[in-house]
Amino acid sequence: MKYIDKLRNSGLRPTKQRLLICEVLFNNEKTFHFTVNELERKIKDKINNKISLATIYNTVHAFEKKGYLKQIPVNSNQTYFDTNITDHHHFYNLKDGKLIDLENSDVGPINIKRKIDGKKIKSIEVLVKLED
Repeated sequence: MKYIDKLRNSGLRPTKQRLLICEVLFNNEKTFHFTVNELERKIKDKINNKISLATIYNTVHAFEKKGYLKQIPVNSNQTYFDTNITDHHHFYNLKDGKLIDLENSDVGPINIKRKIDGKKIKSIEVLVKLED
């Protein structure tokens, strides 16, 4: 199966539950933004048997650590994950909690004037919070 290598590269055994997680995460043509709880609901809607939140959490974090997912903190107690791991920007709708890709071409040049000794900027990603 196409997800076995991804699981093994992340240090995970390819169990039925983890293969299902891969199918939900990586079988989309467009970017998939999610919280761990949203992913759990989506998986449980798909199947009748149970899958533990710990399995989902551990799998998502193993994928993020390996570079298959990107972590996007939107505030101090809410983190989203993104299947699009390229450097890019987002809108975050405060009302419904949805994360929406914002194309790099939709953001003008950003000029960071402050420097940190011994450090260089790896990337700049803008999170634009929206409200009604």
